[in-house]
Amino acid sequence: MRMSINEAVELIENAPLYELGRLAYEKKLELHPKKITTFIIDRNINYTNACFVDCKFCAFYRHVDEKDAYVLSFEEIDKKIEELLAIGGTQILFQGGVHPKLKIEWYEALVEHIHTKFPQVTIHGFSAVEIDYIARVSKISVREVLARLQKKGLYSIPGAGAEVLSDRVRELVAPRKCTTQQWLDVHKSAHEMGIKSTATMMFGTLETTREIVEHFEFLRQLQDETGGFRAFILWSFQGANTRLKAEHPEIKKQSSVRYLRILAVARLFLDNFKNIQSSWVTQGSFVGQLALKFGANDLGSTMMEENVVKAAGASFRMCKEEMVELIRDIGETPAVRNTNYDILEMC
Repeated sequence: MRMSINEAVELIENAPLYELGRLAYEKKLELHPKKITTFIIDRNINYTNACFVDCKFCAFYRHVDEKDAYVLSFEEIDKKIEELLAIGGTQILFQGGVHPKLKIEWYEALVEHIHTKFPQVTIHGFSAVEIDYIARVSKISVREVLARLQKKGLYSIPGAGAEVLSDRVRELVAPRKCTTQQWLDVHKSAHEMGIKSTATMMFGTLETTREIVEHFEFLRQLQDETGGFRAFILWSFQGANTRLKAEHPEIKKQSSVRYLRILAVARLFLDNFKNIQSSWVTQGSFVGQLALKFGANDLGSTMMEENVVKAAGASFRMCKEEMVELIRDIGETPAVRNTNYDILEMC
């Protein structure tokens, strides 16, 4: 019998923390009995910070006419990829602002350039929000955007832009962003075309606990239908330097306990997701390690470069050696993976 929305809300709000962690850890071990905790060596490349969406929770974006707005040149991107390859990286997480003037031809040229010059690098790029806008500004369908980018070398898409899949919340925090259904439709189309993706959630703004669990339900239903999500990633809103925090001073920084509660219930509710990441980037290494006892089986990325969360006040960093030590410290076995969650190296 699957967990219901009401049961999940009750667990998040009232279950004893230790008991919740135990249940989530047992569920994790059913899926990962060898106690192997994975991570990937990759780099975030934000190809532009120019964005028309004006998300109130974002401190990274600039309007296209601001003096510090940028679009990276292909040469600048090449240099970043070469630095990644030098430390054994295998993937670039490629995303930017939603640039109001860049159309499908620019993105095709970019993906083709990277895939041709660095065929060994996996391109994990472009959120549903970006893809939806590229389709609109280029006057083509979402499926055509995906097909054209896939042909040029796009491998998979990240789950960014989900925040909380509630149109009530989205209207409050990012009224120009695509709707819940549009976000889901982009991922569904990608999955149907053989493009896998990840699913995410940013909590801690103006949502209710029930809306958090309804977000889980949307993901579980789509995963039942397509099986196209590789992993779920959860993080908390970072409010420094953001308009949302200024407009809503009642928003409080989410506690580590709240993060662990929601993570544990995600592991229990999302019974068709094999992989759940720990968000040490927003929580720090200690809570990131604790998350491995609350259902997470993956530490995400070494984050050679991260600009968006850093702009909002979080600046945690970890190298490969620190990740390996952190995983071993709780009696699990560290391993480097690729985008597919295939193990490349046991550490």
